[in-house]
This record gives sequence, C-alpha cells and structure tokens, in this order.
Amino acid sequence: MAVSANRLELLQIADAVAREKAIDRDIVIEAMADAIQKAARSRYGSESNIRADINPKTGEIKLQRLLEAVEQVEDYATQIDIELAKDQNPEAQLGDFIAEPLPPMDFGRIAAQSAKQVIVQKVREAERDRQFEEFKDRVGEIINGTVKRVEYGNVIVDLGRGEAIIRRDELIPRENFRYGDRVRAFVYDVRREQRGPQIFLSRTHPQFMVKLFTMEVPEIYDGIIELKSVARDPGSRAKIAVISNDSSIDPVGACVGMRGSRVQAVVGELQGEKIDIIPWSVDPASFIVNALQPAEVAKVVLDEEAERIEVVVPDDQLSLAIGRRGQNVRLASQLTGWDIDILTEQEESERRQKEFNERTELFMNALNVDEMVGQVLASEGFSQVEEVAYVDIEEVASIEGFDEDTAHEIQSRATEYLDGIEAEYEAKRLELGVTDELRVLPNMTTAMLVALGEDGIKTMEDFAGCAADDLVGWTERKDGETTKFDGVFSKMDVSRVDAEQMVVTARLAVGWITEADLAAAEAAEEEVEGEAAEGEETAAPEGDATEVVAEA
Repeated sequence: MAVSANRLELLQIADAVAREKAIDRDIVIEAMADAIQKAARSRYGSESNIRADINPKTGEIKLQRLLEAVEQVEDYATQIDIELAKDQNPEAQLGDFIAEPLPPMDFGRIAAQSAKQVIVQKVREAERDRQFEEFKDRVGEIINGTVKRVEYGNVIVDLGRGEAIIRRDELIPRENFRYGDRVRAFVYDVRREQRGPQIFLSRTHPQFMVKLFTMEVPEIYDGIIELKSVARDPGSRAKIAVISNDSSIDPVGACVGMRGSRVQAVVGELQGEKIDIIPWSVDPASFIVNALQPAEVAKVVLDEEAERIEVVVPDDQLSLAIGRRGQNVRLASQLTGWDIDILTEQEESERRQKEFNERTELFMNALNVDEMVGQVLASEGFSQVEEVAYVDIEEVASIEGFDEDTAHEIQSRATEYLDGIEAEYEAKRLELGVTDELRVLPNMTTAMLVALGEDGIKTMEDFAGCAADDLVGWTERKDGETTKFDGVFSKMDVSRVDAEQMVVTARLAVGWITEADLAAAEAAEEEVEGEAAEGEETAAPEGDATEVVAEA
C-alpha cells in the first residue's frame, strides 16, 4: 500500500527525533498520538473521551470517540445506550466502550501549537528517563567527559548523552578547568530530580583513587591484590593499604610498578598528590606502625575497646609522625579507623613517673606506710589497694626487703582500708534508696550500687530497662573523629560482656524474658555463625589496655 506524503513526513519526523534524542521511536509516535488527542478534544469538546492511533508502519492517523455502554444515558458525550451499543457490536455489555470513528481534522494554529508543546514535553520526559536509566547503574565508575562550562566554580561536564556536574568542593584544590578540557571523574550519585536526572561527579572521593589504581594495576583488577582502605587529603597526600592474596606477589611493589610507572600514572591524574602505599595487616599494632610511615615508632599501647592507640616515638621523630598541620597522623587515623595519640619517649617517661608517684601516694595514705614501702609496692606492679589485699600472701612476702610478718601487716591494713570504704558506700547506698535485690546481679559491688543510685536506678526493674551502652558508655565516629560517651560504670572496671550479662539477669528476674527466649536466641545466633564463610576473623576479646612493643 502506498504511503501518502503527509504520512511519510510524519514517520520521518518521528525517526529523526528518536535518533537525535536517543530515545525509542515508539515513544515519539505515542507522544504524537497524545498531541493529536489533545487537539481533537479542543475541537470536539474537552469532555469527550477521544483516542488517537498512529500506525507505525503507514503513518495513518485514526481518530475515535469512546462511549461507555450504560442502561440510562446521562452524558451523551461519553455514554451510549446499551441497546444502541448492541446494534454496533452484538457482544457489547454494560461497562464496555464502543469506538465511534471521527472524520480527519485540520489543525489550526492554536491546536498545532498545543500539540507541539505536548510532543516536546513527552520527548523531554522520555529523554530524562533514558538518561537516568543509563547512568543510575554507573554509580561507582570512572567516567570521561568534556568541560561544557564553569559556573561559580562548579564544572558542568558533557558526557555525550547527558550532562554531569562536579561541584566546587569535589574538585582537587588549585585545579582549574576551561571549556573543551577533557576530564575524568568518579560517579558517586545519580538522582532523579524535578529538572531531570542529576549526575554528580567527584575527583576528591577516596574511591576515585581506588578505581584509578584498579585501571593501572592488573593484579587489583584480577582480585589478586586488594585495596583494604584509603585516606586522602585531596591534592596533597594520600595513604592506601593493600594486601596480596598470593604470597608470591608483593602488593606494594605491584602498585608502584616498574620504576614507579603505575603509581606515577595515578599521581599525574591527581595533580601531583603524593601517595603512600602501605601493607595492610590484621594486627592493629603493626598496621598502625606501617600507616605512620615514614616516622619510626618505638612502642604502641592499644585500648581495643575504645579503638584508641598511644604511639611512642623518639623525640626527633615527633614532627615527622605528626606531619605538616597534623596531616600524617590524621591520614593514618582515617586509614586504620583508630584514634591515634602521639607521645615522645620523654613525654611517656614523664607520664609513667607521674603515675608511679600517684600510686606511691595512694599506698602511703591507704596503708599508712612510709614512702619507701609505697614505692616498692608501686614498682612491683601493684596499682590498687584491692590488688594488695587479695593477692596471695606469698607474693607480697617474696618482695625484696619484706618478710611474712610484714606481708600480713600490709594485707591487714589494706583490708581495713577497704572495709572502711565499703562501709561508707553501704551508708550512701541506703541513703540513696537502692534496693538489696540488685546485689544478686553478677559482679555487682556496693560502689556500683551507689553509682546506680546517683543515676536514679534503684530497683531491679529500673536496671532491667537499661542497655549495655547506658552502663559502660559508647563511642560514635563521625567525619574521622571519635566521640566517647560515658555510662554509669565508665569509671569502673566493668566490661561490655559483664554489663550485658547483668542486664539479661535483671530482665530474667523481673520476668521480661524467659530462659526459653534466651535458648531460642542462642540457637539462632549459632545458626548464623554456622552459615558464615570460613576464614572469617574472630574479633579480639575486650579487656584492659594492652601494651605492645613494636620495634622500629
């Protein structure tokens, strides 16, 4: 069948728009049909239910008015009597729609303008949907584009089939782009917004560096080498931690490349940003020592519960460990996830001397002994009166200069001192109104009862409503900074495991949970652990700060 010139032109226009906007041809034809429907309603009445169909092969336009079959007609523009409907279609039933053909119509100027607006709007929506669908799955990738314009420091990038933006704070400092420059950036977000899909790019995101190394180092792409963590001060310095899954391949050497070719390719893309490549270690102490390179470390002291570490460096290494404006220690903290305190050997020596003097004074006052005896006890590792009172008598008697009678006398005085403090705590507990029932909780002491009373926790039901965080405190990490919040027992030697056991015991005592509930929870936990992948590292047990000596 021959296609008329007007129909052929309609199809050609649909093909041209579809190619130009990179959208489906059927969407363009559907937009044209919607425009014709709108124009026809203005001609035949806006209350009419008109449908326009365009044949995608011939371009033929078919206009129909749809009328609903009803028993009693109330609106002749949209309804038809069921009997008349059966005359046109014997199988028609109530609620069916009868299509009544309409004659072809000529578009006036206003109708044509209205139809144009409908087509433009539909095509724009289809183009936006196409862009969003195309780029939403590319989040986390590196993308190349051309600078289209710069507005108030923000760079608009032409991606060929869409536009993206690099905000001013996502650009490397002192980095300038001009119209026509080629730019490579990391897609970190794609959002569907009112004015269309917004594609956000970044050149400062840590993953931008990860992706660059993945492109330059085949071993990373193949999964032989893994980048465990990245910390960046964009445009200045960065640290990356790498580990090799193949013992025969050096992860640091592979990332550096022959004569530094691989790392230099990344440095060149990042405007000369210096990159420290550090071997990752499962041992926090070793990892942190590596992360502080090039500074030499003499000793580290870990507090695993608070994820805090004290690093002791030689006096001449302090400025190197801290770095310019604290850059080195800040990046090391971000890389490892630990808070790092830097001390010189002199500062650590002074602190130890201060702690020694404080313990000596404690023993002198509590045990009513002279300074020499207090210093001997402190130098033997005793830090609290409780340790002296409850340790085996032979351990005290074995101290040089002490005999068994002296040991008995010291322990007797320590016990009397503790009994006096216990009596004071008991009087304070009664004054605060803390009930005796709380004593049955595991590891509960009178000092802890007083602390609970001062916090308004006086009965078993009050205690059952607590969480472990309320008792031992918690930490929150935000923007690389860790904030510690104290709990009721923060100043006492109570671990999180002990606190959780106390809360469970209290809830059992008040009937909030049962032994059956605990058994079911334990069974579910064992099932989850059984499904965990082999080789998963077991978390280190919580406890007191542990001193680890790391050779420089």
